[in-house]
Amino acid sequence: MHYLLFYEKVADYAEREPALQAAHLAHVMSAVERGELQLGGPLVDPMDGANVLLFRCDSAAFAEAFAAADPYVKNGIVNQWHVRAWQTVVGSGAACPLTVTHRAPA
Repeated sequence: MHYLLFYEKVADYAEREPALQAAHLAHVMSAVERGELQLGGPLVDPMDGANVLLFRCDSAAFAEAFAAADPYVKNGIVNQWHVRAWQTVVGSGAACPLTVTHRAPA
């Protein structure tokens, strides 16, 4: 199953991030190396401190534990976060691929 972790950062995140960026990136790369974190990054237009991270794992607990241990969360740069299950059905990495029978037009 896929899970989306949504982050909302505080207004002054840009000033506060540099001191914690190396620890945050080490945390991120550890989850990537374990195969749990698939994609992640900031939302743009507007660039307002919102981020989305895509996990592929057995339960939401992996994404929740990731957030709880993230230096950005622990130090108040991310002030709100939540996890949503995402039932992916199409695409090469879909967790629950559709079985579709294609028929030629009569």
